[in-house]
Amino acid sequence: MKLKNLNLYLSHKMAQRAYFYGLGKRKTARAAVKLFPDGQGNVSVNEKKLREWADDNEMIKVVTEPLDLLGMKKDFDMEVRVSGGGKKAQAESVRLGVSRALIKKQISLKEQLREAGFLTRDPRVKERKKPGLKRARRAPQFSKR
Repeated sequence: MKLKNLNLYLSHKMAQRAYFYGLGKRKTARAAVKLFPDGQGNVSVNEKKLREWADDNEMIKVVTEPLDLLGMKKDFDMEVRVSGGGKKAQAESVRLGVSRALIKKQISLKEQLREAGFLTRDPRVKERKKPGLKRARRAPQFSKR
């Protein structure tokens, strides 16, 4: 095997380390979260660093809230794949995914995360348009004459 191919093979094998998986959803946003134990607190979202992906510090806070609550921010590396929705919905779906992944690691954390509200999926989605209406509920203007 050539040296270049060997390096690719080794880096691929090292990338396949054990992780805890959690899926989060919010509106049309979906986040697949992988939590790698024994990490240094590195977070990547869609192969970008968290600071590059996030619009402001509030989004960074939302994404890392479950780890901050439990004091485990530096214990895990996080790899996230998000799609759909807006940035705020994506951040909230990541929070749900992180919480679910933490529960898979340690079931005793469930009560703390539930009390903080991190395990509740926000079920609100856009209502569909109905026939005969302009939008979901907006009726055409009525003209008497």
